[in-house]
Formats: sequence, structure tokens, C-alpha cells
Amino acid sequence: MDQEDRIALFLDYENLALGVRDHHGGRAFDLRPIADALAERGRVVVRRAYADWSYFDEDRRMLTRSHVELIEIPQRMGASRKNAADIKMAVDAVELAFEREYISTFVIGTGDSDFTPLVHKLRELNKRVIGVGVENSTSALLPPACDEFLFYDRLEGVEVPPAAGRRGRAARPVGTVAPPPAERPAEPTVETAPAAEEPARDVDTLSVLVAQTVAGMQGSSSGEVTASGLKRTLLRKDPTFSESDYGFRTFGELLRHLAGHNVIELAAGPAKGDPEVSLPERGDREVAFALLRSVVVDLAGEGGAAALSGLKDQLRRARPDFSEKKLGYRSFLQFCKAAATSGAVELRWSTEAEDYLLTPQTA
Repeated sequence: MDQEDRIALFLDYENLALGVRDHHGGRAFDLRPIADALAERGRVVVRRAYADWSYFDEDRRMLTRSHVELIEIPQRMGASRKNAADIKMAVDAVELAFEREYISTFVIGTGDSDFTPLVHKLRELNKRVIGVGVENSTSALLPPACDEFLFYDRLEGVEVPPAAGRRGRAARPVGTVAPPPAERPAEPTVETAPAAEEPARDVDTLSVLVAQTVAGMQGSSSGEVTASGLKRTLLRKDPTFSESDYGFRTFGELLRHLAGHNVIELAAGPAKGDPEVSLPERGDREVAFALLRSVVVDLAGEGGAAALSGLKDQLRRARPDFSEKKLGYRSFLQFCKAAATSGAVELRWSTEAEDYLLTPQTA
């Protein structure tokens, strides 16, 4: 545990909640996707949210259940409530940076560029800063100032209405191609699926959860993923997690089972009994890439192209057990991008079709 990052989470709640409601069809803000993303990055030891809570009565219950400390910034006559919340949050973050040296990472949840000086100051104090904001309400100035920026819209578990932001979307401030909302499959996350659709936990659900978690840990850390680190991360995502719920006596037995089914690979770790866990470099992924290419060939024909929308359903008709999440990909688009990188297909964005188009890779 001594090697884990200690994280302090600060939420400019009004900015996030109103951003979600304005750009996600009136849906309420959900903390769980952010909590899961941070669980893959370290141990959250401080959770604070700033707002005039008389405006967010329902949200208070959700945050309280997630053990978030609610900082009240009441509206006053002749005063700017928003500025008061911003200043209080900035002062508290800097104060905590000086008082708690063991906190290595600060997460600033906002899309407001007014917090850019706070980000710069925290980085001057040798703190890693992760920003979180709603894509269409985040200033272009904020993401480049952070060490890492997570768009709420793209986090695992966030469902974006298909028509939201379809036209007139601003360019992503971090310099990469902005994916349209249609590419984000509106399907339940691993954590919520059992409660919503499945009466009991099963090993197939578990394989998706483990593959996603290992992929997230590999993407957010330069070191190896150990069995003990993986178990801690699973417990941070779901404190009720237990391998016994899936019929395994120990966590090691569970890992060996998943390794036998080519979900993960195990290798000797830094300590006896704590193996290194990774996703398979070959095997099922190459089979899945080949499947994708064959379906694209069937749909596109000679010189044609297949649209990303609906393509996943075509793959499942050919192979009902297909799931990009079992392979460690967080979305079908990410899987297609990996297939394009491997040379199985070509992938490009079409402004006319307002969708990604796939064609068989030519020699």
C-alpha cells in the first residue's frame, strides 16, 4: 500500500452537475464512473464537493452514500455564490497540499478555466493533477494544464444520448480527434450490469471486470500489474467483491482459472505468491481482429466501406459470445482502433456519414 498514490478529490459540483444536465439530455450526474476511474489510479483519501446544496437536494444523498464531504457555499444577497465556491475550493486544495505531504495526486472536477492557476500551483508543489470535466462544457485552457484529463462523457459507465453534441461540437482541447457520441455504446458497465440484468454473478461477468481493470491499470501506470494490486483495485471498485461469490476459494485460484481461459496471462512477480498479471498479447485478440475484418469484407463488398454503427451487432451474429470488454477494451471503437493499428482494417471518420467507416486493409 505504501507504493500507492494517495488521491484527493475536489469537485466543483455545480459546474459538473449542470454540465451533465445541459449536455446529457437532462440526466443526473453520477459519481461512480469517476470513482471507478480513480480506483485504477490509486487510493482516494479525501473527497470534497463544493456547492450551494439547497439546489442539489437529490445529489446530496448520492454523494453522501459515496462518503463525499459536502462543503456548503450558501447563496448570499449581493455576492457571487459561484466565485465563493471556486475560491473556497482553491484555498482548501492548496492548504491540503501543504498539510498532507503524503497526498500525491489531486483530482479537480470542473471544466472552468478559472481553476487553471490552481492546477499550475499544485504542480509547482510537486503534485500530480488529474482534471475531470464534461466535454462540451470544459474550457480548452484547462486540460493542457493537467497531468491527465478525464472527460466525464467517456468514462466507463456514462451513457451519452445518441443525439447529444452531434453537430457543432468544439474540438478537443488536448489535440486528439473528438469521437462523436454515436461511437460510445450505450450499454451497462460491468459493475451495474449484474444488478440491472443478471440475478447472480457469473464467471463470464467476472472475466470482463478483470480484463477492463487490468487494461485500465496498465494504461495508467508504467509499472507491472501484480495480483495484490489487482485485488486492491477490484475492492476499490466494489468493496463487496469476493472471489468466493464466483465459486473460488482464493484470489490466486480465480486468476489461474482466468489465465486458463486466455482472459489474462500470469508471470513471476516481484514477490512469491504475487504474480504479475497482464492481458494476452496474442491469441483471442488476433481471432477477434480477423473476425472483424471478415465481417467488414462481407458488408463493404468490393471497394466499399462499413459503418461503425451497427457493426458490433453484425459481429455478434457471426460470433454470439463476442465482447470487446473481455479483451480489455473499454469501447467497441477502441477495439476497432486497435484492429486498425494491427493492420486488420482501415478506420476513418466520415463527415458526410457522421460516423466512422471501416474498410479491409489493403496490402
